[in-house]
Amino acid sequence: MEFTDVINLRRSVRKFLPETVPDSVIERALDQALLAPNSSNMQPWEFYWVVDPTKKTALIKACLSQPAAATAQVLLVAIARTDTWKRNRRLMLEELSKLERVPKSAQVYYEKIVPYMYRTGPFNMFGFIKKLISFFAGIFRPFPRGPSTRGDVEEMIIKTTALACENLMLSIFDQGYACCPMEGLDECRVKKILGLGSSARVVMAIGIGRGDPTGIYSDRIRFDRSLFVHKI
Repeated sequence: MEFTDVINLRRSVRKFLPETVPDSVIERALDQALLAPNSSNMQPWEFYWVVDPTKKTALIKACLSQPAAATAQVLLVAIARTDTWKRNRRLMLEELSKLERVPKSAQVYYEKIVPYMYRTGPFNMFGFIKKLISFFAGIFRPFPRGPSTRGDVEEMIIKTTALACENLMLSIFDQGYACCPMEGLDECRVKKILGLGSSARVVMAIGIGRGDPTGIYSDRIRFDRSLFVHKI
């Protein structure tokens, strides 16, 4: 399918037909999700493909039993992790060490800047110190204002994971299937089902299947472009 068609024709489908989705479709979509751009190449995402019937039933309930979950043939959950950056930073440094020419700035970035970005300290104390540093440094010159606190880090990794979700959904549509992203869910219950702790944030659940024509409730509604696009 032409990329323009994928963008223009993709819709969130809230009801699916009882037709099995080949595993190969999901595998391909997941592989393409992992190619999404992401902050510092730290790849803080995880995707949980829930196939266990008991867990899937519980997940549907945690998604408020909405039709997009209850009729989905496949349920995925996108997770953003605050605790995988050390592992991924080490992996990134290992990859850099294999290259013939690595800019010193890249080495310094992963050795010093990335830890500074992600560390917030006990009770967020280091995060608040970083906020003060960026405030005073920013008085005299352009200076990055975050991430500082744990909330800032979570915001950053959630944005990154959402980019991967977009890749995944476009890939699903390109392969002839439909999906629906769901933020209407009980995050605490979803994390319990998946066995996750406080270092994980649930970004969204995604229901996937062959779209039921009745699962699109109306024509696409978009407001006037001038409300959102500003050329200055």
